[in-house]
Amino acid sequence: MTNPAIDIPNLLYRYADAIDSADFHRAARMFRHGCLVTSGGELRGEDAIVAMWKSWVHIYADGTPRTRHIITNPVIELSADGQSATCRSQWTIIQATDDLPLQVIAAGHYADKLAIIDGEWHYTERQYLAPELTGDMSGHLLRTIARREA
Repeated sequence: MTNPAIDIPNLLYRYADAIDSADFHRAARMFRHGCLVTSGGELRGEDAIVAMWKSWVHIYADGTPRTRHIITNPVIELSADGQSATCRSQWTIIQATDDLPLQVIAAGHYADKLAIIDGEWHYTERQYLAPELTGDMSGHLLRTIARREA
């Protein structure tokens, strides 16, 4: 039996851990029953999602992006049958590199759709939204992204 109050936040946290470890394949497999929706469209499949992250995120000599994605305030709304849910959560990214001190580099929110598949909670869709607040992301991203206006 699943407990959405525990299982859904844990899914959010496992995603953040995978991204901060630069284990993009592990993170992408979390979307095997769903997709990421970006400003460029919908991404499906492990290879497409991994390719996106590799084209966006700077990886340092230690094999990581030197970040911590801090996930907070998950607001979970279950469907009437308890088999699907939506979740809106806040994220804050901190980073420290050899050239940049520890700092907040961006903040925003995720809008997720989830479902129980084979007895476990899975992402069925994540809206990959531009940050609402930005700092110096020069040490994190390989490309420039616009800040989303509130």
